[in-house]
Amino acid sequence: MESRINYAIVGLFVVALTTGLLWFAYWLASDGGQDNYVEYHVYMQESVAGLSADAAVKYRGVDVGTVKRMMLDPDNPEQVLLVLRIRNDTPVTTATRATIRFYGVTGLGYVELQGNSRQAPRLKAAPGKVPVIPSTASTMTRLDEGLTGLAEQANRMLTRINLLLSDENLQAFSSLMEEARRLAIHLRGQTTRLHELIDKGVVMEEEVILAFETVQTSADTVEQMADTLRGTYGELGQDLQQKMQAGFENLQQLLEELSILTREMQRSVRQFNSAPADLLFRRSSPRPGPGEKP
Repeated sequence: MESRINYAIVGLFVVALTTGLLWFAYWLASDGGQDNYVEYHVYMQESVAGLSADAAVKYRGVDVGTVKRMMLDPDNPEQVLLVLRIRNDTPVTTATRATIRFYGVTGLGYVELQGNSRQAPRLKAAPGKVPVIPSTASTMTRLDEGLTGLAEQANRMLTRINLLLSDENLQAFSSLMEEARRLAIHLRGQTTRLHELIDKGVVMEEEVILAFETVQTSADTVEQMADTLRGTYGELGQDLQQKMQAGFENLQQLLEELSILTREMQRSVRQFNSAPADLLFRRSSPRPGPGEKP
C-alpha cells in the first residue's frame, strides 16, 4: 500500500512538472509576456563597443528592459540601430534621451534613459511605426572628442611656439636686445642733460607764470582804457550829432536855393528859345522885387 502511494505522489509530481515546463515554454515562445513590454528604436552615432544583445536598459539606475538586438542601420551604415524592449510602465516621454554607459572598469555597457520632464507628453509613434528615442553621446565619446580637440589645440600651439623660436626669430630677438642695451647706455649718458632740461623747464614755468601775471595786468589796463574811451566816445558822439544836425539843416537850405535857381534858369532858357532876338534888341524889364508891382 505504501508503495502505491509513493508512486501516485511521484506521478502527480511528474505531471505537475511537465505542465509547468510546457507553460513556461509557451511563455518563452510568446516572447515572455510581450504585452508588458514596448519596443523602441535608438539610433547611435557612435561606436557601441562594449554593448551586447540582452544588455540592460536602465531608467535612473533601475532595470526597465533589455537590448533585444542591434545592427547597422540599413538606411545609414554610419549609425547603429538598437532595438530596446522596455516595460510599458516606464515613463518614456518626448524629453527622454538614451546614452551608453559602462559598469566601472569592466568595459561592459548598458543603455541609460535620462532627461525626463513631467510636462513632456509620453513618446508615441505613428500607426505602424516604432517610436524612436533620441540618443546623446556617451561620456566616453565626449571625453574622447574633448581630448582630440585638446590634442589638436596643443599641436597648433606647439607649431606656433616652434615658429616663434625659429632661428630667424631668435636672431631678431638677439638684435632687439642688443639695440635695447645700446639705448639704455645712451639714455644713461643723457641723464645729465635731462636734468638740465628739467631745470630749464622749471625756470620757463616761472617765466610763463610771470608773463601770465603781466598779461593779466595789461588786460586790466586795457579794460580801464576801454571804459575811458567809451565815456569819451559818448561825449564826442553827442557833440558830433548836434553838429551833423546843424549841417543837415544848412544843406537843406542850400538845396532849396539851388532848386529856385534851377527853376529860374529853366525859365530863362525857355524865353530864349521862344524869342532869341530879344536877347540882343530888347531889354527885359527888371523883375520886381518882393512887395513891388510889375
